[in-house]
Amino acid sequence: MQCLVTGGAGFVGSHLVDLLLDAGHGVSIYDNFSSGRREFLTHHGEKISIIEGDLLDINSVINAMEGIDIVFHLAANPDIRLGTSVTDTDLKQGTVATYNVLEAMRIKGVKKIAFSSSSVVYGEADVMPTPEDYGPLFPISLYGASKLGSEALITSWVGTFELQAWIFRFANIVGARGTHGVIFDFIHKLRADPTRLEVLGNGLQEKSYMEVRDCAAAMIHLVSSTNDPINCYNLGSDDTCSVRRIAEIVVEESGLKEVSIEYTGGDRGWAGDVPKAMLDPTRMNDAGFSTRYNSEGAVRHTAQTLMEEIGIEN
Repeated sequence: MQCLVTGGAGFVGSHLVDLLLDAGHGVSIYDNFSSGRREFLTHHGEKISIIEGDLLDINSVINAMEGIDIVFHLAANPDIRLGTSVTDTDLKQGTVATYNVLEAMRIKGVKKIAFSSSSVVYGEADVMPTPEDYGPLFPISLYGASKLGSEALITSWVGTFELQAWIFRFANIVGARGTHGVIFDFIHKLRADPTRLEVLGNGLQEKSYMEVRDCAAAMIHLVSSTNDPINCYNLGSDDTCSVRRIAEIVVEESGLKEVSIEYTGGDRGWAGDVPKAMLDPTRMNDAGFSTRYNSEGAVRHTAQTLMEEIGIEN
């Protein structure tokens, strides 16, 4: 199978590339390297083809579809908070980019797409754990709106142009090569000031977390083992971890003593942040995939790994 991975130099994308190659698939990567990093791919040498381009350049995207069997579309703005200050970021890098991918697929006759959506499409769900058939969907962030809009475009291409789609609603994905997110932020805050850790909100925000290689492996497993026109799955663990607990774990793993954990207050970290989210992974589990880590295990593993990556020893 010849795969095109958009955002293949990014956090999740680079791990997906690793596992696709391990499984014997051919891989082309499409990335503009705005947040992706070349060093995440250098260990593959000439096993991969890298196309440096922007998904907003439709002609470049069309050319990238030559000989492709399936598109794993992961490219997007990776920072949810950015939408609060640059309000067209998610529209362009999310929804418009997804339209260009789909239109390029239509023109080139590529029929399969696997899309990295997000738990934030559920908004502030009043059913937890939240199943895939929960609705109506009212996201409260611009990032969530762009993901839900992209899902709608994908399902409309399935209905109109006979594509086949896998839509994966990610929990909070954490792990090696992380370049943003709460664990990354806490580590760097402690590096700047080993005596104090500021936590946005009251620390009671509570979400599902999934280790990144578990996430990539789940995507590959589900694409290879499910075959409906539209296949929609939550990807996550069957529990949650609070921001307060994450702060404690990061401090524990740092080995620092007498760190003052200080909270800014309020029930959410920023405008558009969903304070509590827990995905129901039953459908994923029933399809034969189980995660190696629960939420707290994924957080602790990530804290250890990121500290090693930046050279912090406890």
